[in-house]
Amino acid sequence: MTAPHKASRSSSATRDIAVLGFDGVQTLDVVGPMEVFALANRYAKTGPPPYRVVLASATGGSIHTNAGLELAGSTALADLPKKLDTLVIAGGSEVALRAAIVDPVLMGQLNARAKHTRRMSSVCVGAIVLAATGLLDGRRATTHWEHCALMQQMFPAVQVEPDAIFVAAAPFYTSAGVTAGIDLSLSLVEADCGSAVALAVARNLVLFMRRPGGQSQYSAGLQLQTMATPRLRTLVTAIVEDPSGDLRAPLLADQVGMSERTFQRVFRKETGLTPAHFVEAARVDRAKALLETSHWPLARVASRAGFGSMDALHRAFHKRVGVTPGLYRERFGPL
Repeated sequence: MTAPHKASRSSSATRDIAVLGFDGVQTLDVVGPMEVFALANRYAKTGPPPYRVVLASATGGSIHTNAGLELAGSTALADLPKKLDTLVIAGGSEVALRAAIVDPVLMGQLNARAKHTRRMSSVCVGAIVLAATGLLDGRRATTHWEHCALMQQMFPAVQVEPDAIFVAAAPFYTSAGVTAGIDLSLSLVEADCGSAVALAVARNLVLFMRRPGGQSQYSAGLQLQTMATPRLRTLVTAIVEDPSGDLRAPLLADQVGMSERTFQRVFRKETGLTPAHFVEAARVDRAKALLETSHWPLARVASRAGFGSMDALHRAFHKRVGVTPGLYRERFGPL
């Protein structure tokens, strides 16, 4: 999990932000980050606007997205200011991706840009474009969960983290698929402008929560629902919806009509987890949601998440998230 953000000392300066797209780009990979930075200009109350946002492409002109939209008026990468604050590389179709990574001009421009850009970031398979430059070698990075194996195969020197919403390995910042680019952009806004501005932007975009970089691309419950056969899928769904009950293995085994021994074996075979580990993961997920959205005392959070005590909450939370519930709330809780 990344360290808490603090507004940078140069927060009064206007930063040049470029979002790089190409034909076949995922529309939301482009407009999501651009909206976040544009809205930050609205909610920053003091000084000049924090951001100057521009759409960029390899050669300038119009960009045709994979949804059939045309984004007009992009600036050629070579014509952008020499010093950028942040360059965001959007993702897109596999055809567009493979064309981008073998474009020597684009690769050369990105490498040159890295020397004069404070933050190089990516959304979805934009990380693969960034990795093709060699800039991510030996560094942690992520991309859309469907493409993590491909990225690792293509670029074995990159330390791919397949289950992160985004990874901050300054000066490189990579995010998972589609909406994760919004999460990353909010994190960058928070670092530049403070948590109040980032939260105001998130609320304007009607986001359910600001997801931390270390959060899974998909919850343990969703992952197991896709892996489990129908006989366990209903049980998994019920646990995710209410992890606060008595979820000991013998009682769960009774619900699916198995002996406890058979249930333990079948559950682990189908999901890769023991029932106890899954229940703990579901309870930690619920505790995280409560910490992000409520001001409840920790004792109440522990109870509603299914932990028998605050000590049990602390142990499980620290083991799975890496920080205490209190520190997590300070970083991601409501203002």
